[in-house]
Amino acid sequence: MEPRLNYFGNPLAGKVLRHINSAGKVLSETLPTATQELVKIRASQINGCGFCTDMHTKDAAHAGETAQRLHLVAAWREATVFTDAERAALELAEQGTRIADAAGGVTDEAWANAAKHYDEDQLAALISLIAIINAYNRINVINQQPAGDYQPGQFG
Repeated sequence: MEPRLNYFGNPLAGKVLRHINSAGKVLSETLPTATQELVKIRASQINGCGFCTDMHTKDAAHAGETAQRLHLVAAWREATVFTDAERAALELAEQGTRIADAAGGVTDEAWANAAKHYDEDQLAALISLIAIINAYNRINVINQQPAGDYQPGQFG
């Protein structure tokens, strides 16, 4: 499989990616790394983004995440290995990713549950993280970016 274009080598796309990456770096110390990676993995699974799913499962494993938890992200509701805070973040990620599937978007219940576990800055970070990973998912899915070759730390 070949990507439709060399998005990562395109000068215009490079400018866009630098801005998206800068936004992501602002969030990097606001939420636990595990939570960030779980949110990125779940949104990427929902969006069918193999490139991002590959990247974030490998980054999470490299950061010490267990194989058991990584294997259970897609079935997090039935899994006992996630904290209540992580479950709230995963629910917010799912509803924030599937906004077109529900007329009301994110439910008040999902928001209230997240607000029990995260302060205002962390909630702002979660919203932003969900938006950023969805943007990356769309770029990679539209471009048919191949998955499987990512190495942790490859992009800096």
